[in-house]
Amino acid sequence: MAGFASPDAFCPETSALQLLPIRFERLDADRFLVGNMVGDLAEMTAAELDRLCTLDIAPGDGLYERAFEKLFIGAVDERAQQQLLALRLRSRLSFLRAATPLHLFVVTLRCEHTCPYCQVSRQSKDRVRYDMDQATASKAIDIALCAPAPLIKIEFQGGEPLLNFDLIRWIVVTAKQRAVRRGKQLQFVIATNLALLTDEVLDFCAEHDVLFSTSLDGPRDLHNRNRPRRGQNSYELAVAGIARIKERLGADRVGALMTTTEASLGRVEEIVDEYLRQGLDGIFLRPLSPYGFAMTTKQFHKYCGQDWLRFWKQGLRYILDINKSGRRFPEFYSTLMLRRMLSDEPIGYVDLRSPAGIGLGALVYNYDGTVYASDEARMLAEMGDRSFALGNVDEHSYRDLVLSDTLVSAVADSLTQTAPQCSSCVFEPHCGADPVYHHATQNDVLGIKPLSEFCLRQKGVLTHLFELLEHSPEDAAILRSWAS
Repeated sequence: MAGFASPDAFCPETSALQLLPIRFERLDADRFLVGNMVGDLAEMTAAELDRLCTLDIAPGDGLYERAFEKLFIGAVDERAQQQLLALRLRSRLSFLRAATPLHLFVVTLRCEHTCPYCQVSRQSKDRVRYDMDQATASKAIDIALCAPAPLIKIEFQGGEPLLNFDLIRWIVVTAKQRAVRRGKQLQFVIATNLALLTDEVLDFCAEHDVLFSTSLDGPRDLHNRNRPRRGQNSYELAVAGIARIKERLGADRVGALMTTTEASLGRVEEIVDEYLRQGLDGIFLRPLSPYGFAMTTKQFHKYCGQDWLRFWKQGLRYILDINKSGRRFPEFYSTLMLRRMLSDEPIGYVDLRSPAGIGLGALVYNYDGTVYASDEARMLAEMGDRSFALGNVDEHSYRDLVLSDTLVSAVADSLTQTAPQCSSCVFEPHCGADPVYHHATQNDVLGIKPLSEFCLRQKGVLTHLFELLEHSPEDAAILRSWAS
């Protein structure tokens, strides 16, 4: 009867190991965050990291098993670990197969609000020359339907798009007719302050399955301060509009976004409570962006990235406690980050993509027919900087726009996998490139990352979420449920 080999015979030789691509970041004096090229993360001491890098590890010592699980090491004569990394990286980049699913139609720049942080440099509501016309819209529809994505989302932006509702109605009907011939599915969203919501609008949106996105900055006094209009009733109209949409179309037909101003910083719990009162299904604790009136009124410079991080952390703590009481209520920025951290599924949020989401994730058709690489790009153009204008609907096709030198250069220059400082950052797989932001703030599409508030916010959020996932089991269970 043949004997069995001893257990030692089945253990690989440590000399046959190789270190796979890793990155690391210091958390504190003796703690490091170590990650691989698809974002698996592990916490290690300085001694453990040194042993990993020198391959001073052996089966049964714990570190060996953790390193294999996280794809930090592999056997020299086997390709399984590298092949798994390659497959997962391909999954994370699969959004490239369905390029440009989002198309934003700026149907007017007119607005009856006078928000001091307005990012789009809105015009007074009587200036009809800032309205898109049918001829421009028709050409924009044809370009949008040429995008490879099987599901095309058309979002109506402004100004206040309901000031040009007749054109919205025409675009929805016309796009649906043309989409049938191309085998495309369509989704429509109106981004509106809801002040001009009427039964006519609601009836049309019910018939054509149109969604709504609105702004709600918090309680009455804060919202009316941030978003003034004649009559000082912006809040009253917004919450009444939310209620009417939910009653007429359904609770899942309207979402809201808040913008963090200096006045918001000490009131995050009140802001969250307002969203709960309105029966909304979560909140996005969104920072200001450096465009439009937010710059000319100096709103953007009234707080820094660290101020926003403290605001976000306080809000997240409060939201997690709400979830512990039994009500599911996610913070959506955290949810996006968690989906990047906990799965290889690509996400639609263009600011968390590399290659950058501009152009490849969205195109913007301005009221005058100019096509921009992103909503922020057209906001920048309203400030006089047309660096990210790709062309116009009269002269250019979808192919012309996405293969333009402007877009190709911006995307290539901002590729985080090869960008200085990004390529060696442990958070690179979970972050993204925002060339328009860095151009606007540093006049450099790549950006000087140690001076970038985008980078500061991303690192701060990701580090905090990792700490909660690793060291707070009750919080971790809630966070994982948001990402599922």
